[in-house]
Amino acid sequence: MTAKYEQEPSALYDVPGPKARRRHRIFSVLATLAIAVILGWIVYLLFDTDQFTTAKWRPFAYTGIQELLLRGLGNTLKAFAYASVLSLVLGGVLAVGRLSDHRPVRWVATVIVEFFRAMPVLVMIFFVFVALQVQALPALVTGLTLYNGSVLAEVFRSGVNSVDKGQREAAYALGMRKTQVMVHVLAPQALRAMLPAIISQLVVALKDTSLGYLITYEEFLHAGKLIASNLDYDLPFIPVVMVISPIYIGMCMLLSWFAQWVSRRQRRNPKAKAAAVTRAEPGGLLPGER
Repeated sequence: MTAKYEQEPSALYDVPGPKARRRHRIFSVLATLAIAVILGWIVYLLFDTDQFTTAKWRPFAYTGIQELLLRGLGNTLKAFAYASVLSLVLGGVLAVGRLSDHRPVRWVATVIVEFFRAMPVLVMIFFVFVALQVQALPALVTGLTLYNGSVLAEVFRSGVNSVDKGQREAAYALGMRKTQVMVHVLAPQALRAMLPAIISQLVVALKDTSLGYLITYEEFLHAGKLIASNLDYDLPFIPVVMVISPIYIGMCMLLSWFAQWVSRRQRRNPKAKAAAVTRAEPGGLLPGER
């Protein structure tokens, strides 16, 4: 008996069929070759411009530079933590407003969402920092929260609306109120559909924290800029970028891994056990029967 190939479903994409898997393997080989050629060309240019010499990498062994990078990374994670939590809260509030049965509430929520979705993040950050005279960290977090919260509001709304209407109607038929229907029926079913978009938007928020260096917030990119501006050799930004970029990529990959972990936790439900059924026995006679 031959074992069939089964692939575990993911929160980020649908499970492909046999033909799709063959196409994916072909595309993967071609893409791997193309990436290998590009990486080989980049590595050749780096060696050709002497980017791997000891003199250019010795500064990163200094304690002061390491502390500066760690402090910048900590500030980046701090801004991301504040912005992500507040964005999720704001997105939930605006989504509830957009799903409200009251027309004025729905209109106000719609105007807020559309306005901040259309406004560039950098403009909001500069407005809060310059016009409102707010410190760098609150200005950065405010701009990120307003933009990402508005985008997440649409993600939440579309996720809830994607649940089959029969689920909503059945819940109302059981006598549940709208809040109970939303919390206990619609939101849990919509979470799996919303999870990829939520994680993608959080990755955007993480990358947008680098805009903080424009308002002198001492985040990770700002620390790299300070280091590069104080090095006295040619092309100092290249070694700095080679140190900073993998860390940014690693943090984004960590978020994607977290999405897959949450998806697996959602699917890990206890197996239903067969309930013992009592054997039918002859009952008594009904009143009036003999």
